[in-house]
Amino acid sequence: MREAQSLVAGTLAATVDELCLKFGVRKTAFALFLAAWRHQQTVNQTSQLSNRMRQDICLPDGEETSGFPVWNLRVW
Repeated sequence: MREAQSLVAGTLAATVDELCLKFGVRKTAFALFLAAWRHQQTVNQTSQLSNRMRQDICLPDGEETSGFPVWNLRVW
């Protein structure tokens, strides 16, 4: 297991070094920041919420969700 991890870490470090040599540290860091920011935007979508959760934050109901999530239960 350690050998596999060291191979992956070595490959990642080599890839980052290659990117820094090819594009420069500033452009590589900016691309990493941009990729992380875009990933955050795709994760923070309200379309994945259940109708119950959407009602809790005063949003209109969306499409019906498949499955039976636990947080969709109503407590009277």
